[in-house]
Amino acid sequence: MQRKRWVAGTVFLLLLVMVVEVGLSTRQESPSWDEGDHIFSGYMNWKNREYSLNPEHPPLVKLIAALPLLPLDLKVAPREGRFFKTEAYYGGRELLYRNDPRYGGHYTADSLLFRAHMAVFVVALLLASLLFLAGREMFGAGAGLVAMTLFVFDPTVLTNAPFVTTDSAAACFFFASVYAFYRYVKAPSWQRMIVCSLTFGTALVSKHSAVLLLPILLLLATGELAGRWYASRRKQQTWSRSDAARIGGAMVAMAAIAIFVLWGVYSFRYAMHPIGATLPPLEARSSGLSPVMSSTILFCTQHHLLPESYLYGLVDVQRVGIWMPSYIFGKLYAHGQWFYFPVALSLKWSIGVLGLLALAIYAFATGRVRKPREVFFLALPALFYLTVAMAGPLNIGVRHVLPVFPFTFALVGGGAWGLMQQRRAWLYPITALLLWHAVDSIRMFPNYMPYANALWGGPTKTHLYLSDSATDWGQELKWTKQYLDAHNIHDCWFAYFPGPFLLPSDYGIPCKLLPTADTNGEMEIEVPLTIHGPVLISYADLNGFEFGTKIRNPYQSFFERQPDAVIANGIAVFNGDFTVPQVASLLPVWKSQTLLTKNPAAALQEALAALAIEPNNFDGQIAAGDALHALNRDPEARQHYAHAMDLVKTMEPSSQNEWNTRIKKKLAELKA
Repeated sequence: MQRKRWVAGTVFLLLLVMVVEVGLSTRQESPSWDEGDHIFSGYMNWKNREYSLNPEHPPLVKLIAALPLLPLDLKVAPREGRFFKTEAYYGGRELLYRNDPRYGGHYTADSLLFRAHMAVFVVALLLASLLFLAGREMFGAGAGLVAMTLFVFDPTVLTNAPFVTTDSAAACFFFASVYAFYRYVKAPSWQRMIVCSLTFGTALVSKHSAVLLLPILLLLATGELAGRWYASRRKQQTWSRSDAARIGGAMVAMAAIAIFVLWGVYSFRYAMHPIGATLPPLEARSSGLSPVMSSTILFCTQHHLLPESYLYGLVDVQRVGIWMPSYIFGKLYAHGQWFYFPVALSLKWSIGVLGLLALAIYAFATGRVRKPREVFFLALPALFYLTVAMAGPLNIGVRHVLPVFPFTFALVGGGAWGLMQQRRAWLYPITALLLWHAVDSIRMFPNYMPYANALWGGPTKTHLYLSDSATDWGQELKWTKQYLDAHNIHDCWFAYFPGPFLLPSDYGIPCKLLPTADTNGEMEIEVPLTIHGPVLISYADLNGFEFGTKIRNPYQSFFERQPDAVIANGIAVFNGDFTVPQVASLLPVWKSQTLLTKNPAAALQEALAALAIEPNNFDGQIAAGDALHALNRDPEARQHYAHAMDLVKTMEPSSQNEWNTRIKKKLAELKA
């Protein structure tokens, strides 16, 4: 009895530590990149059953985040008929910031965001508890405590636990589904089958990648049956075909109930909006996907097999992955790289986790810990998910493999506890590695996102290897304000990639905005040829990964120099005066691209204006060529395309391949 109380007290203490870590750190952060978008979408889901806002993500997390906002008297911006993503982003900005008392509202953005964060954080607490329960059932109470400790102090987990995004919930319900299925195959009952069905359905409405659960559960069922058959051959266990029939029938029922849950969260309605919504047709959006993916989604669309919003989201996440460039090891790639996630995990997991993982592999591989079924049910989902992620094109942060974390931590807990039970001497290195992990985490408080372990140089070096949500996701505005106040800075420039959907001015930051890939089409920002610092540049903009190549990166000259200061390991500060032709020529280039179809003559003038500022502006050369071709001045267009081809030769190899193909296609369209 005393031992049970000790274990229960430790679990409670770990949960309390996590609440303190997240509760205090999230108070010091500004919203991350697309949280306003998610919150607004969830709020409108509750109010109007409207699923055309932010359909690229299933609604569960959005609904949870918006739940504590429903009783509040909030003003909502009217719809303006914009592109569906733009509509949600601006709606989120208005919901968070225009209900401030300064604008006649009653709630600051910080108070609304904290409510949403703590609501979503409940999911992480649930996962921490499930880790303990699974570890205890599979390997013993000590294993559950080790796994839970790794989870509670992991910087990546703490970063994503309160964020209004899909990643933490996906990790939770992915793990919950596999754990529930493990419990079912161990001791089948209709109650356990129902639990597995509900967790599977909840995973589907957490993130689109949860569709991977279907093949994973099939593989787990096949492995379980193969194991029983093999054991029966060795006369260690009885086996019959009824086992296969029972598990197969249960899986069909689980899938059916999970789909029912999915439809229920979408109000059992196919259409995204009760009165319709103006979005690009799904057929057109799916045209760039693989033939198998496109035909499957269109078949489901034609027969209304899944909600329209869910199908639209499946298409959108695939499209984003196709065009999204990557940044790793200080280099840009036009598309994802297979080694991205293994590198990210080796950097983002602490030395404590890596050391304990090595010990666990040793324990299982040498047979010192014999738990074949448990190892199979934990290792296969993690490896399957990681393999699919490595084969995919989207490399914008380790959060996209967050479902791998709980399975790994449970395995580590099992291996470590098994070793400690066999020899007391193992207690000392395992305890030391756990302490190392916890101390690493505590030292990162309150800014966990840019964490990197000491093998990679620590958090000050993370930006050299990774970008986007691995280093900077727009959450540093409060720390930026503190830095500017401490240095008495009242005039500055700021390249901040969440703008215009999140603005530094909302936190009293006096900087003028610089253009980024995300302001294209949203804000017309004129920049003089020479700007006077300080110049602040978000690391996500500094490396230019959204442009896909250093040749197109307007901040490449800054990227190649050492910053004078760094704010929160995410924003570089440069003092002095700077000549910035690439930045100054962005606006006329973007104007040219916008004007091309309606007024090619005006588009040409804008393109030539950009080239007058920076003759080697790659996009300016392309824009001039496009405008001249539209004006039937093909010989002149050929000259600009040829100049662009010369610039392609200085690009990274993957970008060379992509742009060579694009420009050759343009050249082929010119008249002889």
